Amino acid sequence: MARRALILILILLFLSGCAGRVRKPAPQPLPPPSAVKPVPPSVAPSYPVIPKPSSSLVRLPAEQHPLFADDMDLASLEKGIEKSLQYYSRAAGNGPRLMDDTVVTVRELKESLIALREILRRDGTDEMKQAQIRETFDVYQSTGLDGKNTALFTGYFEPIMNGSLNRTATYQYPIYKAPNDAVVVNLWKFNEKYPGEQLIGRVKNGELIPYYSRSEIEDLGSLAGRNLEIAWVDDRINLFFLHTQGSGKIKLPNGKLLQIGYALKNGRPFQSLGRFLMDTGKVSPQEISYQAIKRYLREHPEDLSEILGHNESFIFFREVKEGPVGSLGEILTAGRSIATDAAVFPKGALAFIRARKPILDREGNVVSWIPFSRFVVSQDAGGMIKGAGRVDLFCGSGDEAEMLAGSLKERGELYFLVKKRTNGR
Repeated sequence: MARRALILILILLFLSGCAGRVRKPAPQPLPPPSAVKPVPPSVAPSYPVIPKPSSSLVRLPAEQHPLFADDMDLASLEKGIEKSLQYYSRAAGNGPRLMDDTVVTVRELKESLIALREILRRDGTDEMKQAQIRETFDVYQSTGLDGKNTALFTGYFEPIMNGSLNRTATYQYPIYKAPNDAVVVNLWKFNEKYPGEQLIGRVKNGELIPYYSRSEIEDLGSLAGRNLEIAWVDDRINLFFLHTQGSGKIKLPNGKLLQIGYALKNGRPFQSLGRFLMDTGKVSPQEISYQAIKRYLREHPEDLSEILGHNESFIFFREVKEGPVGSLGEILTAGRSIATDAAVFPKGALAFIRARKPILDREGNVVSWIPFSRFVVSQDAGGMIKGAGRVDLFCGSGDEAEMLAGSLKERGELYFLVKKRTNGR
């Protein structure tokens, strides 16, 4: 073990770059650049100010605040708020966050959640509550994809798959737990040039090499016979999309639901199947969609290994008591939990979104689009959710949630709300 550790250290000290890195939040001595722009009140209070980098969040003036209309029920919002409060009670969040020119603390993020809950619980008209929200909060808007305040909204869901604890003729495709030979190396512990970065690999002949790819695991059986199977499922295509969602439920033959959540990834880069299908001319850009991808895969089983293997990234799971569990370690709330980039936006924070959502028929076809807005909480992360212009909305569990999530790809607006500071704070 000592020899292995020495080899790893020597390798990493001379590393200047490597494929297969995955991002992981790391301790940060200074607040990161802001991705939100606040809407300042008419008289700006005296906030702690640090030199302003390129900001992804801008505080809005009061006259530019959006109308805080919410298309969902209060109970679901309170459930989401409670999960963020639980997270804050056991963790320090991700430290002070720079929002425009203001350093916002975890305590203030927590107080903001409580303040909104109290306002919405009070008796009074919608107009009264709107006024109270405007008086209580500073509002910060994300600068978005291109600095013009536009964010791209997509959706994700929790799959429910049929499976078994034993392999059978029907249930042939394994769900693996994290293997013990997967070595996680936090590069930022060795060199400050790699903040928040890590490698995941395995040791072969004294050398750290990339971990097995999806094709090596699924087609070549690189992990077979090691007793790593949590369960077996009946559909390889749905299993692939379970990997992209990161958590799910397995319905066993006796009717029991086995809840599984993310444990580890193999460290290989995520590659889009949609982009691959378009680049190879299998699906036209005009036709590409989540439904079109699944349809092509089912209609061309002979291409399945090649297409799925294009995405080398592979997810390992673990059993959990309840779920689905987001990156904060808390259960997600359908319609209220969003995934954002934790390097840009504060974890667990109160947010507000405006975009369009689809109206679907029974087959999942889009009938029309309608505008919507609601309060949400930032409680998850995703491998493709990077930067100030990406938001992933958790749509729930099962078939209906899958159809909604697969159809949602809309541009909209993202805001964060922080309780105003009082004199003496």
